[in-house]
Amino acid sequence: MTVNLGTDSRKITTPNGVMTTLASPSQGSAGQAVWRVDARPGMVGPVHAFDTELVWTWLDGAAVVELGGERHEVAAGDTMVLPADVSRQLVADAEHGFVSIVVAPAGAQVYNPGGVSEPDACGLAPKDTERLVPPWVR
Repeated sequence: MTVNLGTDSRKITTPNGVMTTLASPSQGSAGQAVWRVDARPGMVGPVHAFDTELVWTWLDGAAVVELGGERHEVAAGDTMVLPADVSRQLVADAEHGFVSIVVAPAGAQVYNPGGVSEPDACGLAPKDTERLVPPWVR
């Protein structure tokens, strides 16, 4: 058994918000990675995909999730199961942003579905055809 105290959570600031790792392999050998997303109001996340299924639950605020060409509006209390290898982009509510909890298998890899990096991608994003485990999933 592992207890991860909130004061010891790993926080990673990205251009779009803060990712807080709640459980992961490097924090107690978890078989699942669990993280909190505090998205800035109006943020437009990068187009990306994961190689495995992710479960997102919105705790506060709202977002639009573009998933495989379909648009989904979500808000506090909603949960989405995002399938593996499907292109996605999240856009946060312009006034409130959003807070979510995300669960994925340990080692989940993110990648650019078209194999090309966005020109303004942050340093944490995969480059071109690279696949990587985001730091909040490790």
